[in-house]
Amino acid sequence: MEKEENQNSTSSDYNQDIPKETEKPEESSAEENKKEKDQEPKEDIKEQTPEEKIVELEDKVARTFAEMENQRRRFEKEKEDAFEYGGYSFAKEALNLIDNLDRSKHVLESDDKLKETEALNKTLEHLEIIKKDLISIFEKNNIKPIDSLNKKLDPNFHQAMMEIEDDTKEPGTIIQEIQKGFTIKDRLLRPSLVGVSKKVTKKEEKTEENKENQEIK
Repeated sequence: MEKEENQNSTSSDYNQDIPKETEKPEESSAEENKKEKDQEPKEDIKEQTPEEKIVELEDKVARTFAEMENQRRRFEKEKEDAFEYGGYSFAKEALNLIDNLDRSKHVLESDDKLKETEALNKTLEHLEIIKKDLISIFEKNNIKPIDSLNKKLDPNFHQAMMEIEDDTKEPGTIIQEIQKGFTIKDRLLRPSLVGVSKKVTKKEEKTEENKENQEIK
């Protein structure tokens, strides 16, 4: 029995002395990959020279100043427009006063009961004074009426509402002003609504053309 125990103990001691060869394959492969990466030649990262850095900074500074200058110009333009044309909407609405005065005059003049009466004449006279005062106030604020009558139609300032036959005027000439237009400085506040001339169509020419057409038929 003692011999068997001695043999068992010696075999166990022998097993302990043998080096373990069961290392983890994953750890060894990772270490090998790391070594290979360390051995690989690294890409050379080119550092900027002081001169290149200065050029880059100068370019950035120039771009920043250019952007600041553009913003300053835009701000100045917006400020000028606000100062010059801040009353644009108010002025456009105020033109309704002149329109209403003209309508009132037209209604009074068309009333048969008031025709050729002293009351009508005095009323029309006062309405005309008020209209002139309004236009004078507008002109002091650079709001001026557009001259239209006997002028050539200009789409920038006039809007044609009708054509009127008239051989005494060149076609496209304004011979009637339906609603007066105004400008505020160099901008159009509202266009003039006008009637323009066109050639008179002669009835004789029409009848001759009709006869010719009938003969052809």
